[in-house]
Amino acid sequence: MERRVLLAITLSFLVLFLFQRFVMPPSAPPASQSGATGDKPPVPSSVPGNASGLSVQSPATVPSASAPPVAQSGASAGQAPVAPEVTVGETSEREIVVETTTVRAVFTNRGARLLHWTLKAFRSDQGVPLDLVPEGAGPDAVKPFSLVVDDPAVSARLNNAIYRVSSGGTGGDKPGAKVDATATPQSVVFEMAGADGLTVKKTFSVEPGGYLIAFSTVVQLGQARLNPTIHWGPGLGDDIARSPPASFFSPSYNTPSQPIVYKDGSVERIAPTDSGSQEGAFRYAGIDDHYFLAAVINEPPAPLRIDYAPVHVPQANDPAIIGKYTAYAVKYQSPQDQTRIFFGPKTFDDLKAVDTELTRAINYGIFAWLAVPLLGALKWVYGFIGNWGWSIVVLTILINLAMFPLRHKSVVSMRKMQEIQPQMKAIQDRYAKYKVTDPERQKMNTEVMALYKARGVNPASGCVPMLLTMPFLFAFYSMLSQSIEIRGAHFAGWITNLSAPDPYFISPLVMGATMFLQQRMTPATMDPAQAKIMMFMPVMFTFMSLSFPSGLVIYWTVSNIWGIGQQYFTNYLIGSPAKPAAK
Repeated sequence: MERRVLLAITLSFLVLFLFQRFVMPPSAPPASQSGATGDKPPVPSSVPGNASGLSVQSPATVPSASAPPVAQSGASAGQAPVAPEVTVGETSEREIVVETTTVRAVFTNRGARLLHWTLKAFRSDQGVPLDLVPEGAGPDAVKPFSLVVDDPAVSARLNNAIYRVSSGGTGGDKPGAKVDATATPQSVVFEMAGADGLTVKKTFSVEPGGYLIAFSTVVQLGQARLNPTIHWGPGLGDDIARSPPASFFSPSYNTPSQPIVYKDGSVERIAPTDSGSQEGAFRYAGIDDHYFLAAVINEPPAPLRIDYAPVHVPQANDPAIIGKYTAYAVKYQSPQDQTRIFFGPKTFDDLKAVDTELTRAINYGIFAWLAVPLLGALKWVYGFIGNWGWSIVVLTILINLAMFPLRHKSVVSMRKMQEIQPQMKAIQDRYAKYKVTDPERQKMNTEVMALYKARGVNPASGCVPMLLTMPFLFAFYSMLSQSIEIRGAHFAGWITNLSAPDPYFISPLVMGATMFLQQRMTPATMDPAQAKIMMFMPVMFTFMSLSFPSGLVIYWTVSNIWGIGQQYFTNYLIGSPAKPAAK
């Protein structure tokens, strides 16, 4: 019975893994969206208005920085386009660099938009600081903080004008200077005005640490204040977006870029192949992938609309690799004085510092209640050891040590069940000729229970302790597979990235061997057919672990080695298996 429970649990785990691994929504065909024919990358289509009056234009309506000036709407036919005279602005395009302890941000005064958001503590696959504004989306991709209003001519001016820059005397108003925000909060202000009464003021404020941008914008045309749509463009610039085509050996467990909203007290994620919109008073809304998040923090909640669509772009250095991004835009129901945007890693402490509910962006699943404490324990161990790989080893040993009494009790019960298997088989054979509905079959259950009582066997004492340990195993899996702390972390030897598969498949083979040995040592309480299925499990899990992150494989291997040692110790305590009882 205990082994049947273990078999059912193992198969359930296998089904969950295979569903996540192979049944994820397929990506849209690149040929229908990409630049295979030389076209520009696709962008979300226009979304019509709705009952609340939120009519959101698509990023396709945001002109590129090289677009010519747009004529005033009153220009007569046959006349050359004439742009309104600029009364507030600068004469040349330049970049403004803002340095914090965690981020190096680069803005452009053309359109007052964000060009780069480079995380100092995180590296790309090439070993350089990671820029979350994806360069792979192409030079014509919409940049974060582009603004769109109902009038296309005004939208073109908002995103093509060269703004005047000021930064509170920190030097950002001088060409080539940097704004130092490593010690105190700083703000960079972009202003533009035209002779026709169009005025724009965009303010970006950052803190010395963290990954929040406080953004405020005031767009007025005469006396009327306009309510622009904030376009983020495609994101995120994580290496996941530029992974090679999926194969069995690729780390496809990584969650691709996808829309995310906090709705009705829980997180809702939208399939990355869908285009559409969501409307409501979301606590936060934006896009995320496996490790990073770009989202508007809407607290206290105000009615807003988010539009999104996938953007697939062949990469310049290798057209066979399709960059898979998600573009999104946000529009409030009414103009907002300030908008906070989180743009950074899904580090638990950083998310919690912004909003406790923002931690739900880390997709720990149904075992989040246990995965979060396990993450805290792993970080505590890391504080002493200083290596994430060895921290996983130590924490695995501590968890298995805590579960030792339960497993010991389970093994003892399974040993007793193994000893009475011949008698159980004799009873079952004696009643095999009766149908299940035959009253005589009830006598078989009576004899079985009498046998349990006579030999001091409790069938539940084997499976219940095993079931109590399963949440820890699943929670540990969720924690290691989702936590950004082990992303790119070095362990030892050839394992230089705990979040990536073993490049030489050594650790998966060791894991499979230890699992097979542990399987052979475990007392068998099932029929030969079931036993063969159980012996096939190590083979299946070995192939599955080829694409697992190395941190997970290390955890599994250490757990197997501990199980082998515990089995030897239990055998020492309770003695060698007794000879089968006579039938």
